[in-house]
Amino acid sequence: MEVKIGVQFAPRELTLESTQTPDEVEKAVTRALSEDNGVLSLIDEKGRRVLVPVSKLAYVEIAEQSQ
Repeated sequence: MEVKIGVQFAPRELTLESTQTPDEVEKAVTRALSEDNGVLSLIDEKGRRVLVPVSKLAYVEIAEQSQ
């Protein structure tokens, strides 16, 4: 599944391929947004962890992988 993350004041969005389900990504985003000084943490399909402080999030786009 593809996840695109817009970061404030960054010229490009972050794009990662994740093995997490759309529901898991949505829950991670919601959990991070509910915390003071929260950090969004996602893992890509190669096992790398992507961390973004929620204070810098512009948007998160969750898209199913096209077949």
